[in-house]
Amino acid sequence: METAERFRAAVEKRDLAAMGDLFAEDIRLYSPVKFTPFEGKPMVLGLFGVLLRVFEDLRYVGHLEGVAETSADGAEAPSAILPFRALVNGKQIHGIDLLQLDETGRVREFTVMVRPQSAVHALGEAVLAGLVADGLAPGPA
Repeated sequence: METAERFRAAVEKRDLAAMGDLFAEDIRLYSPVKFTPFEGKPMVLGLFGVLLRVFEDLRYVGHLEGVAETSADGAEAPSAILPFRALVNGKQIHGIDLLQLDETGRVREFTVMVRPQSAVHALGEAVLAGLVADGLAPGPA
């Protein structure tokens, strides 16, 4: 799947513009640290800007392809799973990125899953701090 390979290359190069070319305008990103999805290309690209700063030693360790049911409408969509490893604030994270494509080959839904729970907590804190710093989320009251 060309989109998944191009995404992987964009992440490895830390190239937000190349990532943006792969995302549908109405992309939804489902995060392990937030109940509701991040919606729309500008917000998702902002989140990736934070993630590229937060993840240390991010590396993809595999690539699986197939189809999966989307959250939006339950239809099956071409999909790729990219397992990864990274560090966040010294904690080792194991995770997967699930990319689900639209009819044009752009990423329509993006789901991130990570383990263990302590890593999810560290990731949530680091991402929130980055989103607040970038003006993408309100600061603590």
